[in-house]
Amino acid sequence: MNSQEPHLRGRVALITGASRNLGAGIARAMASHGARVAVNYHSSRAAAGQVIAGLEGSGHAAVAGDVSSAEGVEKLVAEAERIMAATIDILVNNAGPFSMTPYTELEPAEFDFIWNSNVRAAYLAARRVAPGMSAHGWGRIVNISAGSAFLRNHSVYTLAKDAMITLTEQLAVELGPAITVNCVAPGQIAESAGDMAGFDKDFVSRTIARTPAGRLVTRRDVAGVVLALCSPAFDMVTGATVPVDGGARLPVG
Repeated sequence: MNSQEPHLRGRVALITGASRNLGAGIARAMASHGARVAVNYHSSRAAAGQVIAGLEGSGHAAVAGDVSSAEGVEKLVAEAERIMAATIDILVNNAGPFSMTPYTELEPAEFDFIWNSNVRAAYLAARRVAPGMSAHGWGRIVNISAGSAFLRNHSVYTLAKDAMITLTEQLAVELGPAITVNCVAPGQIAESAGDMAGFDKDFVSRTIARTPAGRLVTRRDVAGVVLALCSPAFDMVTGATVPVDGGARLPVG
């Protein structure tokens, strides 16, 4: 999308887990199209500050918050609204810790952490921002799922990311017409490929081999889709999940 078309000017975006990696890329995309961005971080204000320093425009802010607890989500949204002096127009539920611990070895505390930080956090944040969006007659919620939603070897992470898709559909039904709710499911992201080696040393090579696009998706690829879902061109798209994986999820005979 052309950076000379600031279709988000005057909008306020809250992106959870935005102090690094994909969240930071989404923050840059939003800012490049005119949004003021609340960059959520959990533990590193310095990292969030570095992201903000690289954003186009002004009026951006770092907002602390732990999405693994209900209280943390409420405090995060309230603090973002206070600092930005506005209600939230765009919510990107990006935070979502990963796990591949087999169910037979998975402790209940880890299950709760992965589920709460992904699914429950998205539901709570959406519930919190929806009234303000409805009052203004416009809102965009984008949930970040993952290619893991289509796999069956990523344990509770698969469960959580699959649930994000169903949550998206239900929220779209409940929150229309003023608010659209969509989901993006990135495949293995190139910049994070090294992180998978500790879990499965051949995962990346297998993924590329079966991907019609012949490469891994990048953070910029994913951020571009998130941005597009908040543009006028997608006003009639809601309840959709967009896989951004170069076709890696497709079965090959």
